Amino acid sequence: MGLIAQSSYLDYWHAGALNAASLNPRNTGAVQTGPRGDIYSADKSLLANSVPVSPGAHQWVRQYPWGPLTSGVVGYSSAYYDNFGLEYYYNNYLLAQKQPPQSWPQVLAPSTAADDIKLTLNVQLQRVAQIALAGRDGAVVALNPKTGAILAMYANPSYNPSLITSTSSLAEIAAYARYTKRDSHGFQPLFPLATEGTFPPGSTFKVITTAGAVRSRPDLLTKSYPSLICAHLPTTNKVLCNDGGRKCGGIIAVMLPESCDPGYGLLGLDLGGTDLTNAAQSFGYNSVPPLDYPLVSSSYFPASSMFTFDQPQLAYSAIGQENVRATALQNALVAAGIANGGAIMTPHLLQQVTGPQGQVIKNYKNSVWLRPLTNAQASIIVPLMENVVRYGTASGVGFLPQDDVAAKTGTAQTGNSLHNTDDWMIAFAPARNPVVAVAVVVPDQLISAYGATVAGPIVKCVIEGAIALSKGLPVKNTATTCHQ
Repeated sequence: MGLIAQSSYLDYWHAGALNAASLNPRNTGAVQTGPRGDIYSADKSLLANSVPVSPGAHQWVRQYPWGPLTSGVVGYSSAYYDNFGLEYYYNNYLLAQKQPPQSWPQVLAPSTAADDIKLTLNVQLQRVAQIALAGRDGAVVALNPKTGAILAMYANPSYNPSLITSTSSLAEIAAYARYTKRDSHGFQPLFPLATEGTFPPGSTFKVITTAGAVRSRPDLLTKSYPSLICAHLPTTNKVLCNDGGRKCGGIIAVMLPESCDPGYGLLGLDLGGTDLTNAAQSFGYNSVPPLDYPLVSSSYFPASSMFTFDQPQLAYSAIGQENVRATALQNALVAAGIANGGAIMTPHLLQQVTGPQGQVIKNYKNSVWLRPLTNAQASIIVPLMENVVRYGTASGVGFLPQDDVAAKTGTAQTGNSLHNTDDWMIAFAPARNPVVAVAVVVPDQLISAYGATVAGPIVKCVIEGAIALSKGLPVKNTATTCHQ
């Protein structure tokens, strides 16, 4: 499904460019006739600007000082391939516009200038995510759960946008061809993995299954499920077994920290298709998150009608397997909703727009996107996720005790012949006064890999970096220990 989406996205997004004729005057040069507005990060780093092709020239080319580190968010502006990413989304601000005349000569010869935009993205935290991924394909999304501000959104593979804004159209074409080529996992550098790539969320989805019980069947919170290695599923000879052949069971407060598969499968059956589907959709599944970015996919959870004659599927879906799919953005929003007392804030990358004279044109206004839980309901889940770190599946990650991390691991089978896993972790911290919510996915790992061992160290680095930033401290660009 994910690879089909990639292909469709590229074919649609740049259909005109792919069919561009070499004799088209618009495509014979890679320069632009006027400077665009600058793009800055929250920490005032310059992410994109326009420079003259040569001193005194009236033609301009776009530069990206941070290259592949921020290209997955900023995108590019190319005379050959048009605009991409935030360069596309906020093009109306970044394009030069006629300015109100300040003098009689300006009435006769109006001047033009562009607005600048400032993002919520923090380059230091973006760098932490990049280093922690260590070149592996994967995605990291970190946001402020109280505001929805995206603090970091980094994914591999990435690309150098400056090569697509070269002064040579031939160089642009060569770079575009390289960045649309699939790597060994089937991903393309130009494909926004953090917002468009969908993967089975595995046991991170148990947070939503738990929320379904809290919302609709609170009696199930105290139901004790039998201690089993495998649960036999109704109307079939199928079974749902726990990883490693270990027995598990008990009440939800016991099963979530240890991530009990058979118990959560039975919980999903008790909850029923309607309530489980409603819970998933209340967190944003089957909807496109309203991020101010042009390429965002919806995450998928089956319609309740699909479970009417397929009870085993309901059990598998309750643990985030089979046909459940999530983006890293969606899973970060799930963590953020629990962290923020049941309210999911609208995710956003824009912080402010300023005019040519430095005047404020627009400040982003925070808003609630969804409210899947009440504050009281969310407060039931928070300590369960803290226990995942204290003595559950994330206990070996090495989170700093003072960071008070709440988390959930996920290790989803991809279903391919190699039995690879998509490894996840979602988390927020500090649990009682959160400043960051994070989701990390590293797809197509070995069957021996786990969310805790693969995604966990990345989450640890990002959380420590975000907490340091919240205290006004510098962030270390190291993934060796990640102690900030």
